Amino acid sequence: MNHSDVANTRTLTKVSVLATAALLTLPLTGGPAQASGNDREVRASHRCATGDIKVKAKADDGRIEVEGEVDTNRRGQEWAWKMKRDGNVVARGTGRTAGPSGSFEVERKIGNPAGSDHIVFRAARSGRVCRVAVTF
Repeated sequence: MNHSDVANTRTLTKVSVLATAALLTLPLTGGPAQASGNDREVRASHRCATGDIKVKAKADDGRIEVEGEVDTNRRGQEWAWKMKRDGNVVARGTGRTAGPSGSFEVERKIGNPAGSDHIVFRAARSGRVCRVAVTF
């Protein structure tokens, strides 16, 4: 083997070692980031004049599962609610506070387009408006 062959063999060995090291690190860096993205969840709450309003958003099979809650500690109150994503209404309805906690919850699965989503849960009753927002 001449000097040129030895140099080429050393260069090839170095490239092979670096390539192998790079391939071995791929599962360690690629796997967890993807898994944690699926488990992502954001929450927010706000104290209103009449109680608390909460919103939670999490990934669910390529969509966003959004849960909104109004808790006033008073049973029988009817509230009009809306969910918005990026300024567009994605769900609306009415809810009535019930049970010992005097609260109601709504859950909807909404689309999850690319990029960040600004999600607002809003509830209104007797001229009072409560709202809370998260970015997912």
